[in-house]
Amino acid sequence: MAEHPELICAYLLNAQGGGQQIDWERVSSWSAKEGLIWVHLDCAHENTEMWLRETSQLDTYVIDGLLAKESRPRCDHYDDGTLLILRGVNLNPGADPEDMVSIRIWVDGHRVISTRMRRLMAVEDVRSQLAAGKGPVSTGHLVARLAANLTDRMGPTIEELSDLVISLEDQLIDPQAGEHFELRDVRFKLNDCRRVAISLRRYITPQREALHRFLQNDANWLDDRVRGRVRETLDRVTRITEELDEVRERSAIVQDELSNRISQRMERTMYILTVVASIMLPLGFLTGLLGINVGGIPGADTPWAFWVVCIIMCLVVVLEVLYLRRNKWI
Repeated sequence: MAEHPELICAYLLNAQGGGQQIDWERVSSWSAKEGLIWVHLDCAHENTEMWLRETSQLDTYVIDGLLAKESRPRCDHYDDGTLLILRGVNLNPGADPEDMVSIRIWVDGHRVISTRMRRLMAVEDVRSQLAAGKGPVSTGHLVARLAANLTDRMGPTIEELSDLVISLEDQLIDPQAGEHFELRDVRFKLNDCRRVAISLRRYITPQREALHRFLQNDANWLDDRVRGRVRETLDRVTRITEELDEVRERSAIVQDELSNRISQRMERTMYILTVVASIMLPLGFLTGLLGINVGGIPGADTPWAFWVVCIIMCLVVVLEVLYLRRNKWI
């Protein structure tokens, strides 16, 4: 395999839950008489395209689908098999979960050929199951396992997103919350939640349609057991889509409440400034009047006149406060 980095892994399935990992030579010489085969390739490697076009015997439009750099989930049925493209959350270290990674799958009665550009944990799960003898027993079962593992690994990310939105909502509903956290931080977190939810829903919604179309296949390798597994996965994808819709709706509610909180803070600040300005306005007028540079200012030559003016201003402040309270302005 070291000489063929385009090959990530390849297995001969024994139809009993196990599989034998094989090298590139066995892949190249494989025939349907040897049993079921799964070949997983790196579609970013140039040798992958060469092998698909020269050796795989797949139609050109199928190969184009397996090599597509940008792809949305979809399912296309052909006479001899099915092309299925699925997406999963990006759980690679340092990556954003909403930057979803894709897997492109060709499946027929004898083989599964899958390609990817970035590492998928769901593939590692199936490899571990094959090593333990608890893996897929048919090509359709293999695709069902891949789809189920992709969906299962979405669950924690969606739950974390939902919990975060609920937490933000609870903080804003709490009457004392405004004293314990910054609304700016809530706004940033909310924007991240909405961005992630929109990005995830962009791919998960067509993935639901792709799995639904996959179930419509009447090929003999898609037996009742496999259909049941795919239906379970489809139900989970539907629930995930509904949870994302709920996250979007809750985010809209939180956004409205956040806008109200920001407006209330601004109104309270403007109110305080208005009250202070109202109190200081008569004092400013009084000190300005006494500070004009003309003759005849009362008390200019009296040592205690300054203190009299201070007492008068204090009385003015007291009268203003009493007036404002009497009119329930403060």
